[in-house]
Amino acid sequence: MKQPKKSNDSINTASRGGGIYIHIPFCKQACHYCDFHFSTSMGKKEAMVMAFCKELEFRKDEFKGEIVETIYFGGGTPSVLDTDEIKRIIASVYGHYTVAKNPEITLEANPDDLSKDKITQLSQSPVNRLSIGVQSFFDQDLKLMNRAHSSEEAIASLSLATHYFENISIDLIYGMPNMTNERWLENIEKAISFGVPHISSYALTIEPKTALANFVAKGLVQPVDDEVAQHHFNILSERLTKAGYDCYEISNFGKPGYFSKNNSAYWQQKKYMGIGPSAHSFDGNRRGWNINNNPKYLKAIENGELPMEVEVLSTTDKYNEYVMTGLRTIWGVSLTKIATEYGVKYKEYAMMQAEKYVAQHLLYLDGDILLATKKGKFLADGIAADLFMIKMK
Repeated sequence: MKQPKKSNDSINTASRGGGIYIHIPFCKQACHYCDFHFSTSMGKKEAMVMAFCKELEFRKDEFKGEIVETIYFGGGTPSVLDTDEIKRIIASVYGHYTVAKNPEITLEANPDDLSKDKITQLSQSPVNRLSIGVQSFFDQDLKLMNRAHSSEEAIASLSLATHYFENISIDLIYGMPNMTNERWLENIEKAISFGVPHISSYALTIEPKTALANFVAKGLVQPVDDEVAQHHFNILSERLTKAGYDCYEISNFGKPGYFSKNNSAYWQQKKYMGIGPSAHSFDGNRRGWNINNNPKYLKAIENGELPMEVEVLSTTDKYNEYVMTGLRTIWGVSLTKIATEYGVKYKEYAMMQAEKYVAQHLLYLDGDILLATKKGKFLADGIAADLFMIKMK
């Protein structure tokens, strides 16, 4: 096979181990709130699968001496792929990389794709973790979001999936217009009733240029109420904690032994390679992203090129990213790490900026680890932004 041209930088992920993320840029229909890269045309699906396998081969030297610990199919809607297509991509990873003995292999899936035949086939494939995009168990919410499935399909898919998979995550969205506390709690209770070991839950956000943003601008849909969203988060946190889940990252709750290895790697600044259009890569020092255009991505790969742009991260960039991710997690932000890896001035700045939040009981220190309090978790992103170093003096 022709080797890729060197006109575009690749990401050097040489170190201890890492993950591979594969972006599946296809969806049956556009959700009103989504601003991710995808196409509703499936005509190039087979060509895209072949391109993924080629890109994996092109970039194999980036993981030389590495062990692939996680493989994650995200999107888009990965469950639109046939099981054989998923297996081909996984086989390409195994063919060109050293893979851990028991890697976490996650497939994001929509309920309407998870027929009994599909779930059975997936259970016989290397996929060992499903992340099911339920979002809500109420049809009125699903219609507002323009989801392709119904509440009945969500319940049916989970009833089937839990018989074939042990490691399952459910996605739920809170802060929806007109969503009462009672309806939100019913969503949580329904998720708990299936016994799934992991729940990811996000506040609805109005992203620019989405259908939902247009509806809000026209007054057809109420804007997101931050106070309601915060109250929903508090309900979520209290109920899931009581049910035995740990909030190991603001939006992610897992039972012991079931934290997402893929997601945890992102928040702990571990290295990962992104395959497919719009996919991002990170090696600790540089961040890269593939072109977010399906035809251009396919053409580049066909020509033996890597359609990637690369940004070299400054010390300030690395510090800011560490603060942003760390404050969202139970691992927090290590002041010792800041001093060692970024410099004493960064540590002093972080402590100075954090003082007012400690006084307000939004942050606290556990030894040298800076963590968000229960009250501060929902506000962690804003607090982190205030700890950012804009320019190192």
